[in-house]
Amino acid sequence: MSSDAIDQALAQSGHLPGGLLQVLHGIADRLGHIPAEAIGRVAAALNLSRAEVHGVVSFYHDFRSEPPGRHVLKLCRAEACQAMGSEALAGALERRLGCKFGETSPGGAVTLEPVYCLGNCAAAPRSCSTVSCAAASPASASTAWSTRSSPPRRSA
Repeated sequence: MSSDAIDQALAQSGHLPGGLLQVLHGIADRLGHIPAEAIGRVAAALNLSRAEVHGVVSFYHDFRSEPPGRHVLKLCRAEACQAMGSEALAGALERRLGCKFGETSPGGAVTLEPVYCLGNCAAAPRSCSTVSCAAASPASASTAWSTRSSPPRRSA
């Protein structure tokens, strides 16, 4: 399956000048991550070194080398959110989800990621999931994410 996704991304964008980012986004869109096998194949197809491709994959935080959980929860760890309690929220989330930042919870339900500014400091602390971005309190966010296998739904 990953071989097909790599081939499709290369066919779609590999011919573009400077197409490395487009190819990597194509792979990530299809698989949710950039598997190790893609590094060498993309490098060969684009006449780049493996180090160049790996450098781009490891530089951009939205590219990952392992599949994420079914849902990704990002919590702002910047100063404004820290001043409004994001560190307490971070600790509560880690305990409730059973994983640290950069890891996926047991069972693969949630990948917990740090982010440094979601651009709404007035409503700190901020979190953003695969469903929505919202202001969060330690109690509400950690309870919501620990008691369900899917993210909270938005109200209509």
